[in-house]
Amino acid sequence: QVQLVESGGGLVQPGGSLRLSCAASGGILWINTMGWHRQAPGKQRELVATITRDAITNYADSVKGRFTISRDNAKNTVYLQMNSLKSEDTAIYYCNADILGLGAVPKTYWGQGTQVTVSS
Repeated sequence: QVQLVESGGGLVQPGGSLRLSCAASGGILWINTMGWHRQAPGKQRELVATITRDAITNYADSVKGRFTISRDNAKNTVYLQMNSLKSEDTAIYYCNADILGLGAVPKTYWGQGTQVTVSS
């Protein structure tokens, strides 16, 4: 059973940094694009960043220059380095990945989410 497990969320002051991690496990044959989304209270879930297997990245305009997405294909893990955090970055952050598992049908999987709170 494929699952994604996030870690690294927490409370940080404005201007601070956090690093999120998301590890995929469970009968994985291949992982294509991985990414991060976030959902703030009362708002829709929005894309933060994505990274292909070949490390081509894409960012939301609101995080460009502050956030960096990366991945370790050997560890089936994606990271999100978040610098210069602002109060508007407060949200639950979800990782997702396009995974070919033992079932041989590619599917998008989601993590359970990790809370990031930016506040003084």
